[in-house]
Amino acid sequence: MDIDSGKRIIVFGAGGRVGRAAVAEAAARGHRVTAVVRDPARHPDLERPGVAVVRGDVTDPGSVAALAAGHDAAVHASVRLDVPSEEYFGATTKALVAGLTAAGVGRLLTLGIAVTLGLADAPDVRPMDAPDFPAEWRAFAQGHVVEFDLLTARAGPELDWLMVVPPMDLDAEAERTGGYRTAVGTALDGPGRIAHADLALALLDEIETPRHSRVQLAVSV
Repeated sequence: MDIDSGKRIIVFGAGGRVGRAAVAEAAARGHRVTAVVRDPARHPDLERPGVAVVRGDVTDPGSVAALAAGHDAAVHASVRLDVPSEEYFGATTKALVAGLTAAGVGRLLTLGIAVTLGLADAPDVRPMDAPDFPAEWRAFAQGHVVEFDLLTARAGPELDWLMVVPPMDLDAEAERTGGYRTAVGTALDGPGRIAHADLALALLDEIETPRHSRVQLAVSV
């Protein structure tokens, strides 16, 4: 696929590990990418043919709308560890729904976290609810619960969204396998692991050929 025939994809949180992998995968497929970061000067390595690195604020619906105008799809891979999780993911979700809808972007892929999913053999059991689950991890996971609930409640039919949920073993250094498994709404059985490159593969596959909508989609190799 050449750049002229590809999609226009905006990646929020492009400076993080998953964001970088998504930018690289999209560019390699010939898509035009807008890589949104808080400080472009810190990320000169993101620049490559077909990629524009810009400053933006994913918690501001006006910034989201202005940057996303003219794009076909968005990826949300941003995270802040210096802001309470529920506050941050609540703000980003509200801004993305409002901003992307105003900009006419029809597809949003965002990332979840595996401990919010039910187990493969016990769908009603979430690891984050276990009594011995660390409180600080539970607080962070709750931000993604809030994100999913807000997407479900606020996103209208004009914004098709999907929460892609990698396993806890998410490895930036692992080599790409070129494949992955999926499950809707629950974790996958077996040892959960995936390389960032394979997670990016799943994200771009769902942008190019959407197969799932308005659910949590577990992905693992």
